[in-house]
Amino acid sequence: MRITVLMGGTSAERDVSLATGLRVTEALRSRGHEVTAVDTVRGALSAEEERALLSQGTVKAAPPAPESLQRMARAALPATVRVLPQPTDTDVVFLALHGGHGEDGTIQAILDLAGVPYTGSGHLASALAMDKDLSKHLFRAGGVNTADWLMAPREPSAAFVERAVRELGLPVIVKPSKQGSTVGLSIVKEAGELAAAIAEAFRHDDEVMVERFVAGRELTVGILGGEALPVGEIIPKHEIYDYECKYTPGMAQEVFPAEISEREREAAQQQAKLAFAALKLRGYARIDFRMTASGEMFCLEANTLPGMTATSLIPQAAAAAGIEFPILCERIVQLALEAYGKR
Repeated sequence: MRITVLMGGTSAERDVSLATGLRVTEALRSRGHEVTAVDTVRGALSAEEERALLSQGTVKAAPPAPESLQRMARAALPATVRVLPQPTDTDVVFLALHGGHGEDGTIQAILDLAGVPYTGSGHLASALAMDKDLSKHLFRAGGVNTADWLMAPREPSAAFVERAVRELGLPVIVKPSKQGSTVGLSIVKEAGELAAAIAEAFRHDDEVMVERFVAGRELTVGILGGEALPVGEIIPKHEIYDYECKYTPGMAQEVFPAEISEREREAAQQQAKLAFAALKLRGYARIDFRMTASGEMFCLEANTLPGMTATSLIPQAAAAAGIEFPILCERIVQLALEAYGKR
């Protein structure tokens, strides 16, 4: 099968996307497929360029600076459209993009117009999941438990700070509404720190969310073809599961399957399926939760194109279910083709 793997992009998760894309490329080639690796900024990668990127090792401990990404995005958008494959070029596109136009439905919509099958969710579902404010509204409408939140003004007044503390309590989580990998996220424990945290989040997005902090254990549930994979628990070295903990080996302990009760496992998997349905997702996704000491689940977000790096969670969940990484990648491709009525 001819498969094009799209990676890179110009979001804050560019480095993660390259790591995902190269790993997926190798896995699909090991299954005998004809795979072309494409960086949406630079175009198709040569074998030498692939080796050079692979030799760089793990993802850096911090994402690229927003200013450099903005410059890259302005220059790269026309090139991105030109490098997208046509139906005659490939049988299916494996989307290894994270954040930005790769995960917000933009590239999905272009591929839909071109009639090119691709992995993951459609353009509308991708956009809904990327927008944390809209997704939380849909979660609640679909019976998914999620923490209370407020959307922050760019210049928060004393009245807004007072309201946030009154309605949400302290600490609170401040995060960009349309970013991933905890880029721009802060935990705020004092009211006087809230304005600075909001300003930092606005460096990464044009909308910022202030969310009630849920104390408890960090759980994650992968969905593959409508079925829930084994529940995992993340135990980060930092107070929260931030960018460094996610992509630096040894900075977090991931336990698959999670050491939780059968009731808690069933609750997490059921809530994950409801979240998947509420956003009209397809193919595969990862749904993240906080579980309180009493076992109550709070959905944090849905990831429509979850990472597939060596430290990523979906591959670990699949492995716990007895699914090797190349088989997982191939299954994701098969789900994409089934969605388009192809096999």
